[in-house]
This record gives sequence, structure tokens and C-alpha cells, in this order.
Amino acid sequence: MSNDYSDHVAVPRFAFGSSAQPAAAAAAVPASQIARFIEAHRHEGYRIANLDPLDLAPRADVPELTPAFHGLDPDQIRPSDKDGFPAAVTIEELERQLKRVYCGALGLDASGMRSEARRRWLFSRMEAELLYPRVVPEQGEALLRRLLDAEMWERLVAERNEHAKRFSLEGCESLIPLVDALIEHAGSHGVQQMFLGMPHRGRLNTLVNVLGFPVRKMLACLDPESDIAATQTDLAYHLGSTARKATRHGHVDVFLAHNPSHLQSVYPVVSGMARAWQDEHRGAGCVPVVVHGDAAFAGQGIVMETLNLTRKSGYALGGTIHVIVNNQIGFTTPNLMDVCEQTWCTDIARMIDAPVIHVNADHPEDVLRAARIAFDYRMKHGADVVIDLIGYRRLGHSEHDIPAITQPLTQAAVGVHPTVTELYHDALALTTPLDALRAEALGRLEAQRPESEATGADAAAARTAAHTSPASFQPVSLARLQSLTKTLTRAPAGFRLHEFVRNIAARWQATVASASNAADWTFAENLAYATLLEDGHGIRLSGMDVGRGTFMHRHAVWHAQAALPGMGGVHVPLQHIGERQGAFDIVNSPLTEEAVLGFEYGYSVQAKRRLTIWEAQFGDFANGAQVFIDQYIAAGEYKWGYQSALAVLLPHGHEGVGPEHSNGYLGRFLQLCAGGNLRVAVPSTSAQWFHLLREQAMTQRPVPLIVMSPKGQLYGNPASHARLEQFVEGAFQPVIGDTEIADAHAVTRAVLCSGKLFYELQRARNAAHDTTVALIRVEQLYPFPHAELASELAKFANLAEVVWAQEEDRNQGAWRSVREDLERVLRTLPAGCRLRDVCRTATAAGAHSSMRPHRQEQQRLVTEALRTVEDALIG
Repeated sequence: MSNDYSDHVAVPRFAFGSSAQPAAAAAAVPASQIARFIEAHRHEGYRIANLDPLDLAPRADVPELTPAFHGLDPDQIRPSDKDGFPAAVTIEELERQLKRVYCGALGLDASGMRSEARRRWLFSRMEAELLYPRVVPEQGEALLRRLLDAEMWERLVAERNEHAKRFSLEGCESLIPLVDALIEHAGSHGVQQMFLGMPHRGRLNTLVNVLGFPVRKMLACLDPESDIAATQTDLAYHLGSTARKATRHGHVDVFLAHNPSHLQSVYPVVSGMARAWQDEHRGAGCVPVVVHGDAAFAGQGIVMETLNLTRKSGYALGGTIHVIVNNQIGFTTPNLMDVCEQTWCTDIARMIDAPVIHVNADHPEDVLRAARIAFDYRMKHGADVVIDLIGYRRLGHSEHDIPAITQPLTQAAVGVHPTVTELYHDALALTTPLDALRAEALGRLEAQRPESEATGADAAAARTAAHTSPASFQPVSLARLQSLTKTLTRAPAGFRLHEFVRNIAARWQATVASASNAADWTFAENLAYATLLEDGHGIRLSGMDVGRGTFMHRHAVWHAQAALPGMGGVHVPLQHIGERQGAFDIVNSPLTEEAVLGFEYGYSVQAKRRLTIWEAQFGDFANGAQVFIDQYIAAGEYKWGYQSALAVLLPHGHEGVGPEHSNGYLGRFLQLCAGGNLRVAVPSTSAQWFHLLREQAMTQRPVPLIVMSPKGQLYGNPASHARLEQFVEGAFQPVIGDTEIADAHAVTRAVLCSGKLFYELQRARNAAHDTTVALIRVEQLYPFPHAELASELAKFANLAEVVWAQEEDRNQGAWRSVREDLERVLRTLPAGCRLRDVCRTATAAGAHSSMRPHRQEQQRLVTEALRTVEDALIG
């Protein structure tokens, strides 16, 4: 069957030419001229291809695509040593075939690729499509049915829920058979798992028609008066789902990720999910597919970050298939392709050498052709590829818009343009009227048998069940710590360590000689990981410079100071704990927060037996990834049922080094806390750090852990280094009481604090020999430890005042979030105990940029926290 309903290239699908030679054939021409003619089509043919269904895009003038430009005459005979296209005897026949392959409704843009081998593979693959079996009538009718399914879903919603916002797929209905084809090709390549991310446009259609989401349930989700709509935790067009799809070669599990209105944010999340699956299944059988909007693909920085990220070691996916649902407009702003200026929404794919296959959405057979080529390319080369599905938007951005207000000419063209079902029905020349086929499609929708699993919390709970089952954990003993330390400090024979690292190893060895010795934070963290790994639990740690650590605080990756023949230059002690240890991956990320945090969140949702950790270079830098903090980490379980045990480490503490290197924005995270969605901690000792990390890996109730982790001053403070006996016998304490109080009856004031401020308060209190003040550390700020704090305060019968002291600004620390919790605790104490706060003065920036004002303000905090209200008034 032919696909020649194009106005631009009206040639048969197979134009092999005639065996008879022209009567007046010109003389044969040099092969080099013909080769240049062919190469011009391979490289530039897409510029004149019939890609715009509305025919509104400007037409390019590309002389190189004419025979005359190369000194060729259409009647000339090709030499016998033909360079491809062997069936084309004359130049005219050759041009016809070249135009069919490269200038029809599908155009290949390989101009951004630097690999000549990959370009040649694509050219060969494009030209091989001439020999691909023709679509038989039964296949054409099946394809039309899928287009009708897509079309009639949109009509059904419009009829049943006239005012529902659905982000219609009308104008790009070919997306549905395109996704079908990708799933089918996944099966043929032995792919077991497909992770799919996509924005709003066409999401409902995909859920219903590809993933088998129950039609009645989806209609109920869109009905504001239904019980389902009243109880759902997110919008219908944010929903995800899972389904096991049958192909001719086996089943493919498809997971469509939920996605908030930050449309491209799902891209790194899906990438992280796919990487976690690949890591747990040794890399095979998983392909990520990400659907993008045209304006968002070109405009959202998260796309560029993730394109770059997923080529790096530790984040690579073996290639992602990108599909642009290109309706040539972003909200009200035109995004028409300009082939004359050679500008496309897909141009950013050049940064990763990805080929782009542009295809006209009104030509569904070519859409399937694009899917075949793209999938085969990804599987052959393990690299990204882009399908630019160019259609239009029949309605407005949402169904309430009046698009003609801002796009009158475009909308006028849309109004008279036939639907893809009408075009393809005519091309098939079917005798069954289209209206009858539409009625059949509507009947299929209403009689649909659901394929998908439950969505939302039910599905996610089932997916993460294995996540909550920890490995076998052995008790921590001094002997065990000593044994692990030998491993942690052992370098390969001949491996020359830097003197700094060698001294650290020697210090660790000395530390474990006695349980009474103090272990620093660096040692505590490495010991926590070592014990987990020995128990079989995996760990993934990523972020900028995490191998060494921003503050030279980790040293988990050792670098040889002199190269030796046959020996690698890097040694990771935590990868050599034992034969049956868990996997330990430590990945220095590119200079980005947003894409990396999204990736790690996705990884943590999918990973079953790995502790996933992301560390910011400085806590302040987390605000570069605020979308993922707000929409995913804080709300992902509530909205979608995604369980995550991601640990987010935010180095935090005011040290007079400026607003961008001090504040992990503790207050912001506490504002996001509700319903037990997060755990927020501020550890003040190395033992607390050790136990906190271990507990996060062993938790039976996974929630993200937000840690205001140490910085330079706390790392270097010997008072914060706990004795090893606290590692062996202890556990994480949400509240640490004052162990220096000799007479509890003498205490009239309790000062509550977190983090490194405790040590400054302790030093000043002890220097003043003040026995009336107790210092209590609140190490876990959410969920707030009401009972533990009440128990500590109840020890002081004469308590008259409780002070909350924080070194953060009043508007950025914990005070405003914990005040109600503190008042609730105070209600358990004798009447008359008052509460007050001591905070840094509220500022917009949140920290000092020089040491002198920092020290002055820090001294003021300590002084005010330790003296009574009466003393403060007198002062």
C-alpha cells in the first residue's frame, strides 16, 4: 500500500524505476557528482521535507538538492558502480528515490552528530526502509483504529466533561501508535522494562489508550462532583500508571511516572528510575522514553542539564528515546520551525550528538517508520535519539482557551484542516464510512477492560514493598569496627597515598585501639557505610566532589600520587569490604544541582536495597533544585504514593563566609513537613552522624532524610567527636540531655539548640560556672520529639524559662516551625514556665559575609541565650 497522500512529495512508496532505458539518454556522468548529489540529500534533505501538517512553516531553498547544482541531467544514465539506490537507473529515478527517503513526511537531521560511523549507519537504515515490507490492508486498518481510539477519547471527554482541563492530543494523535510501536520494538529487542515520562499534553490519552487506565475512573477523575475527584491527591493530568504490555516477542512492563506541572522535571526522575533498575538488573533490558513538549524541550534548562548528565559515568542510561510532541506553539507563543534559518526546537540535541528524526504527525505510517529507526539506533549505539513528532494544536493550551485571540491565522488553518483520521481513512480507501469506524472506537473505549495496575498510593506501595525489607544487619561491636578499619585503611601494594590521606588512615587505626577513643566525623561516616555494606546493603552517594568532599571531610576515593605500570590510579576502600558486600557507588556529579537531585530522587524511588544519598556542595545550593524538593521529595508520597528513603545532606552552619555558603535553609524544609513526610535532623556529634546514616538505610518506613550536615568548624571541633563506645552501644538520639548537670534543682532555665551552636553555648556557660542553665540539644526537628523533650525538661523541677536559641536568622531557622511544638511540650510542665527565642536578626540574605560581624552576632546570641530576661532588660 502506498503512502502518497502528501501534497509535497507525490511519489509511490517504492519507486525503483523502469528497466527500460530512456530513448534519448545522455552520456554517463562521473560517479563523484552523483555521490555529492546523494550526500546532499542525506545531510540536507530534511530542510525541504514535508514536515508541517498545516504547511505554514517557511520553505527552504536548498539548491544542493537539485540535479542541476551538481551538473546532472535527469535523463542521464548512472554509472554501473552505483553508490547506493541500485534500482535507480537514471538521475531522475535516483532523485525520486532520494526525495522519498529524505524529503517526504520524514526527515533525518544528523547535522549535530560528530560520529561519521553513526551517521553512515543512519543513512543506511533510512535507505533500507525502501525495502521494508509494505503495510498490508490489515495493518493499515489496525493503525487507523489506534488513531480513532486517540481521537474518540478526546471527543468522549469533551462530551462527558465539557469543562474538564485535559490538555488534548488533537493534532498529534499519532503519538498513541508511536508509543505502541516503541513498546512493540522494545519487546523485539528483549527489553523487559520501559520507564516513560511525559508532560500534560496527551497524558490522559496515553493513560487510557496505551496503559489501559479505566475509562470510567478517568472520567470520574475529571468530574469535580465525583467521589474519586473529591479524594484524589493530585490532578488527573499528573497521574501515572503501570501496565504489562503484551508484544509479539514477550511482555514489556511500562511505568509511566507521575509528573507535576513542572513539565520537564520528570525527565531526570525517570532517568534515575531507569538507572536504578539497570543497576539492580546488571544493566540489561531497560529503556527510558521521555516525551517532551516542543517549547519546554527548547526552553527548560533541566532538559539541557539532564541531557548532559545522562552521558556521564554513574548516570548513563545506554541512551534515551526522546519524543517531542511538537504542536508548534508554547501556550500562546508560536514555536514554528524555521527551515530557512535552520532553527528547530530540537537544536539542543546537538550538545549530545543526538540525531533527530522529524516526522509529520499527519503521516502515521512514517511515524511508525520513525519509531523503528529510532529504537534500532538506540539499541545499536546505546545513545540518545530524538523523534520530533510535528503536528499542531487543534484547541487552545487548555480547552478553556480561545487560541484565535493570539493566533488568528494559525487557528484559521487548523479550523479547515482535516483530522489525521480523515486523511488516513481516505488514503486507505476504505468502504466502511469513517463515522461508523468512529462509533466502533467509542464502543471500544466504553467497553474497555483495564490493563493498568492501580495508580497512586496503592501501586506505589506495592512497588516499594521490597524497599522496606532491609538486609540482615549485624550488631556493631568494637571488634567489628577494628576489623573494618583494617580494610578501610589498607591500600593496594605499591599504591602511593598522599601524605594527608596517609595520616588520616593512621589516625583511624589509632582510634580503634580503644573504645574510649574519640572518632571524628570523617571516620564515623566511613564506618557507617562500611557496616552497612558488610551487611549486604548497597549505597549510592553522589554530588559535586563527594569522593573527597568539599571540606576534605570524606576521603572515600583515594588517588595514587604516582602511576605504576598495570595499576589503576584510584582506590575506593569501601568497594573492598568483603566478597558478599553490598554495592558501593560514589559519583562526582557535574556542576548541577537540579538534574542530579531529580535523578537521585528517581533512583531512590526505584532502588530496593540501596541507601541513596545526595550531598550538596554547600547547603545553600539546594535551592537550585527547589522544584524537586517541593514537588517530589516533600510531596511525592502524599500525591503519588512514591516511597523514597533518599538522604539529602546539606552542609549548614554560620561561619562568617557569606550567604551562599552558610545556610541550608532549614526553615524552608520544616515548612514542607506534614503527615510524617520527611525526617529533618541536625546532628551535633560524630556518633549521632554514624547512627543517623545507619538508621536511614535500615528504616522500615522509608521517608526522605534532610540533614543539616556539618561544615568546617564542626568537623574540626574535637568536642563533637564521640567516643567509639557510643558507636557500639548507642543509637540516634532525637534529644540529647545535659550530662554536666550536678544539681537538677538548681536549674531554672533550659536552653534548647541544634548543631554547632551548642558548643559555643556550652563553652560560655561553663566558663561562667553557671549551674542554673541546662543545655539540651534537639537533634531531630521533624517529626518533632515531643515525648523525649518533655522527659528531659521534666528533670528540672524549678524550671522557670525555656529558651530556643538558633544561629540562623529569625526568618530562616527552625524557630517559626517548632514554636507550636515547644508550646505543646511546655503545657506538660508546671504552670508559669515561659518560652522565649534568641535568633539572629532577620535579614533577606541570611548570613554575614565577613568574620567580624559574624563573631559579634554570634557572641550576642550566646549572651542573650544564657542570661535571664531580667538581666537582658537591665543590660
